[in-house]
Amino acid sequence: MSSPVARASDWNRKIIEEFRDNEGKVGGNFAGSPLLLLHTIGARSGNERINPVMYQDLGDGRLAIFASKGGAPTNPDWYRNVVANPDVDAEVGTQTHHFHARVASSEERTPIWTKQKQEYPGFAGYEAKTDREIPVVILEPR
Repeated sequence: MSSPVARASDWNRKIIEEFRDNEGKVGGNFAGSPLLLLHTIGARSGNERINPVMYQDLGDGRLAIFASKGGAPTNPDWYRNVVANPDVDAEVGTQTHHFHARVASSEERTPIWTKQKQEYPGFAGYEAKTDREIPVVILEPR
């Protein structure tokens, strides 16, 4: 039996392959959802990590991503990585963009998070499952 980390890694690998094979489109739970592949540098390892993440287009080239981790009690590893190493890349469709990541202020977070929950109710479910405030990360072009 594989560990939860191994299962998550395998799940991510399959989504990454499907994303790249289909010009940024995937099926299953993410069918029709805005998805990107976030490239980060590991906070501890210094190694490149790639994670599929849903995003919200904020306009002006800015995107918001959500450290929901399915409502788990801890933030996803990629969140720790962007805090430690905020210059990231993201594959959106067939293009790779360079961003500087920053955690949204409370004032910024509220309307972005509210819209995300309205458009994708699963995020409200994630919020209900955890005691932590789910961080919203703003990706700004660099």
